[in-house]
Amino acid sequence: MALKLRPLAERTGSRRLKQFKGSLVSLAGVVGQDVVNQYGQRIGKLADLVFRWDNSENYPPLTGLIVKVAGRQVWIGAENLAQLKPDKVLLNNAKLDLRDFKSREGEVRLGGEVLDHQLIDVDGARVVRASDLYLAPVGGHIRLVGLDVGYRSLLRRLGPRQMRSRPTPDAVIDWATIQSFGGQDTAQRNLKLSSKRQELRRMRPGELADLLEDLGRNERRELLKSLTPEQAADALEEMEPEELETILRESTPSEIARYLSKMEPDEAADALRDVDPLLREDLLKHMTKNSVAQVEEVLSYDEDTAGGLMNTSLMVSGANETIASVRERFKVDKDELGNLDAVVITNADGQFVHDIPLLDLLMANPEDKLGKLIKLPPVVTVDATEPIRRVAELLVESRRSSIVVLDEKRQPIGRILADDIVDALLPDYGRFHFPRLWS
Repeated sequence: MALKLRPLAERTGSRRLKQFKGSLVSLAGVVGQDVVNQYGQRIGKLADLVFRWDNSENYPPLTGLIVKVAGRQVWIGAENLAQLKPDKVLLNNAKLDLRDFKSREGEVRLGGEVLDHQLIDVDGARVVRASDLYLAPVGGHIRLVGLDVGYRSLLRRLGPRQMRSRPTPDAVIDWATIQSFGGQDTAQRNLKLSSKRQELRRMRPGELADLLEDLGRNERRELLKSLTPEQAADALEEMEPEELETILRESTPSEIARYLSKMEPDEAADALRDVDPLLREDLLKHMTKNSVAQVEEVLSYDEDTAGGLMNTSLMVSGANETIASVRERFKVDKDELGNLDAVVITNADGQFVHDIPLLDLLMANPEDKLGKLIKLPPVVTVDATEPIRRVAELLVESRRSSIVVLDEKRQPIGRILADDIVDALLPDYGRFHFPRLWS
């Protein structure tokens, strides 16, 4: 199936690119053209263009040309370029220091390392592959301003030489919205995902999960490295089980353990259930002690039971603790707030007494004690060995957004959120992240 892009008129990046209309130069068209000096003397043929790759440029500038001269690939700096035309490259100097080309840190060869490679369109939250790249003069420099992902440009490249130099913008995306994996085919250096890192980090976990599923192995690893461990873990939690298993097999034990330690215990347990026992044991050794304890608790139950589905992150308090004290604990454990919708109250023996919704805590007098918020009827709980469908029934009957899981001693050991029930009973629906446009 082919990815269907939005029409050009609907894309913000495409509207910005209109300023370059008439001055666009096709990379695919200009590569292979003659390079001549100011006297019209032929120097050689253009083999590739080199651009600077860093965080400060939305439109990377040209730093030099790679020219094939008498069987050698030589370097000509951008300061020697007079004009870059679709059918010719004109230099401004007849006296050139034709040195052999050597890769430099922070630079990338467009033809060899970006064209036909996977890229992330941050604006469209999709993986694309460049069938052509467009250059234009901006602020006194030749810059990379856009890429084409349309079929017409790809067909043009396969056609006669005289047709390749004519730009045929089809589905053009502004380069300012692109995240590149430059340097993929170079073992000596691997340019990092950096220029759009902040934009990537603003994407939702489901969007990142879709990107990871669409990318190739090397690109997936690069994208994961560019995210914080927490963001990577959130994205992995949203992935299809078979895709997540693929990533686990591709990563090193230490990398996997770092991601698993940041995942919800129930999600990490799901990822580890089908893993080879020896590999599972090795991964657990690399994880944090606290994470191992929580994951092993979930793994000790069958995956179709409440214990196998629960999240072990709980905030537990006594009836005599004040509301103000609990709120202060929220500030310390703020990273866990996304997994909590209530505070569990236990007695002196650690047995379950009540479950106080966060909204009640927010509305209560800070000086009051938690025990004052205990109301009838009693809160519905579930035994750790109950099947998932029974858990769903109890959750609906109680009209709560979560349900507390108890062990045989009636001590709270976990919580099941409503969305976890949806994921378990309707996996195809629960794993759907956001609409994709497929043809």
